[in-house]
Amino acid sequence: MNKRNRIIYVLLLIILVSSCKHKEEEYHSITDKIEAKSKNYHGVSVSSEDFFDDIKMIKISEGDHTFLIPERKSKIKSYACTECHTKPLNKLQSKDFKKAHWDIVLNHADKKTMSCTTCHNEKNMDELKSLTGLKIDFNKSYNLCSQCHSKQFKDWKGGAHGKKIGGWAPPRASMTCVNCHNPHKPHFESRWPARFNTQKIKERK
Repeated sequence: MNKRNRIIYVLLLIILVSSCKHKEEEYHSITDKIEAKSKNYHGVSVSSEDFFDDIKMIKISEGDHTFLIPERKSKIKSYACTECHTKPLNKLQSKDFKKAHWDIVLNHADKKTMSCTTCHNEKNMDELKSLTGLKIDFNKSYNLCSQCHSKQFKDWKGGAHGKKIGGWAPPRASMTCVNCHNPHKPHFESRWPARFNTQKIKERK
């Protein structure tokens, strides 16, 4: 190594050494900063359980995600269904029986695609059923929705879709599909925001 190269080498070494000097609150990378700042982190004191009130929760696990959801069956006014559905559905559908559920209008998919028994188990009305005939508990009706709405289901179980109970405070508690959407008519009606420019009201008339 000639004299010139040695000088360049020494200068580079000095630059490298001097560049590593930093003040107490400066960091080499964002990772170093996060690690340094989180050394004394011991979690949060607030809990989502403070917001449950009288909501009965059940724990579920979906893939790598475990969290709480509201229990459903006790909130269904007409459950258990077998209190009235004492026979298979095809035996109850006759002129001798008064039509039930007259107040429910199915507006979920095309009539050629979906009927009541697409989701409800006609052999045991206390259960739902998958498209392949597997039993689905009413408390886990999201498994029914996930068959067609797979993208929303993936986002929901990961925490990106749906409303949280108690925000992001642990333990994680999330509303399910039917807590926000009417399963027979899931589409939200268009509506104006609660607050908007009054001048726009005049312009829309």
